[in-house]
Amino acid sequence: MVKAVRIREFGAPDVMQIEDITLAAPGPGEALVRHTAIGLNYLDTYHRHGHYPMPLPSGLGVAGAGVIEAIGPGVTDLKPGDRVAYAGGPPGSYAEARIVGADRLVPVPAGVDDRIAAATLQQGITARFLLKNVFPVKAGDTILFHAAAGGLGTIACQWAKKLGATVIGTVGSDAKAAHAIAHGCDHVIVYSREDVPARVAEITGGKGVSAVYDSVGKDTFDASLRSLAMFGTFVSFGYSSGNIEAFDPNILGEAGSLSFARPRYVHYVRQRSDMLAMANDYFGLLLTKQITFEIGQTYRMDQVAQAHAAMEGRATIGSSVLVP
Repeated sequence: MVKAVRIREFGAPDVMQIEDITLAAPGPGEALVRHTAIGLNYLDTYHRHGHYPMPLPSGLGVAGAGVIEAIGPGVTDLKPGDRVAYAGGPPGSYAEARIVGADRLVPVPAGVDDRIAAATLQQGITARFLLKNVFPVKAGDTILFHAAAGGLGTIACQWAKKLGATVIGTVGSDAKAAHAIAHGCDHVIVYSREDVPARVAEITGGKGVSAVYDSVGKDTFDASLRSLAMFGTFVSFGYSSGNIEAFDPNILGEAGSLSFARPRYVHYVRQRSDMLAMANDYFGLLLTKQITFEIGQTYRMDQVAQAHAAMEGRATIGSSVLVP
């Protein structure tokens, strides 16, 4: 028996309860992973609310790190005792251990802490495809990254700076502004008291930015559009404030022949080879200290409701992690 967080209905953080569950032996292509750390992602709150359909009862959490305890038939590139991490796939990582498809497991190199791997693997991979595939950032670009002090923002802003971009970040408080400046941002806009498009215009001499990376959604849609330079790209990859309302695509043309992209993580990691390559890119930057990262918040599994409330209240800095 292992302890796991389960929900039997969708709703507020208090729908999450810790239960004892029994795990079967790993089947073909599977591995049993004993967690040492569990990643917390804003996506988990969408699952808890029922924004993405899934059968109930259900586990929660899509990221974790730990040690392989057993493998099923057909698994040839991993073995018991290996340190691994994973991100994405069916919810269920909020548990002491779980069965995971072996093709979703990424070896964790020596020198990368399990908590960092669990908390940031998905964000590191996401930063990789946002900056190198969706809108390939190059030296001389100026970009705007919303939620720059969050876990993904902390990674992506440093990575974009490494690629030669001028990075403008938005944050909600002075404490988060200091974090963003220390992690790759050249300029920070505190959106609670500053007009974002006006500040972008001031910073860029009226030109606007080449790309906006927006995971906030409804609340920032208009400001993001008005911050873009002609031929700029709006990259929408989340909606922490709610869905963007339906809009007439003609506004993209009127605003300067803009492009709009809505990437999804699952599409970029369909092939194991792509997932491993992107993860290794990210881990390489960590190991060479070209990106630095500290866990912002650590919670015990029995504090999971508190953790979700903090994420939804935008009260976290950097990434958060659960420990079994």
